[in-house]
Amino acid sequence: MNERAPRHEITRKGLVFTVPGADLVRVRRDVEYAPGPAGDVPLTLDVYTPPGSEAGQSLPAVVFVVGFSDIGARKMLGCAFKEFESFASWARLVAASGMVAITYTTGTDPASDGRALLAYVRRHAASLGVDGKRIGLWACSGHGPTALSMLMTETPGSVACAALLYAYTLDLDGHTAIAEASRAIGFANPAAGRTVEDLPSQTALFLVRAVRDDTPGLNEALDRFAAAAIRRTAVHVVGHAGPHAFDVVDDSEDCRDVIHRVLAFFRSQFSGDPGGSISGGSR
Repeated sequence: MNERAPRHEITRKGLVFTVPGADLVRVRRDVEYAPGPAGDVPLTLDVYTPPGSEAGQSLPAVVFVVGFSDIGARKMLGCAFKEFESFASWARLVAASGMVAITYTTGTDPASDGRALLAYVRRHAASLGVDGKRIGLWACSGHGPTALSMLMTETPGSVACAALLYAYTLDLDGHTAIAEASRAIGFANPAAGRTVEDLPSQTALFLVRAVRDDTPGLNEALDRFAAAAIRRTAVHVVGHAGPHAFDVVDDSEDCRDVIHRVLAFFRSQFSGDPGGSISGGSR
């Protein structure tokens, strides 16, 4: 069954700004990448391609990770996460910046679906216009643990990098905030019980901390994760003075700067130049 509630206002909030060319991005919608759970629709992906890109090109790709069941999202919020305006406008921004963006739907197991999505993208890289060796992950909020799980279970080096924005991460050192939030909010927590030692050492991370995020336990867990992960892999931490979900609620120069840094991070990692094009550290 594919029940849908009326579409919630939160699903209609897009990014606080755009860039030239975003409206020219080409979108190939609803490509089936896996069967859906029994009685539900197939799992699909949308491909956002830069304007002016040519057939046969192989471009780096950013996958927008989903850490919730879209079955539940449709029932509660009226649409799948790939239909959220925030996901769509981020994807257009990535594509307008010269990369392919991929959004997708999930069934009952977001971690398994994420792995299936990555496998499909690699198998069909040529038809999708993607360079299968240059794939990065983007995740925010409750999608963070699924993104980390995907990093931990993929072949080391097969994912180039990941950006986590105001994201739940891992419960470390006996803390339980992530597990508690998972139960309360409903996001998947497939990285439960793991540590930063399970992260691939060659995969760079870009962490954005929302300073005024009052989500219980989130920033404390993010700080512990950043401090531990930096001993394992390259970690870039940027602070933003705003609240949770600042990218859709805070129309400020600071917000635009952070978003540009996220894009610069992906470009630098995909170009093989992981150095200083993403200036700044914790603020």
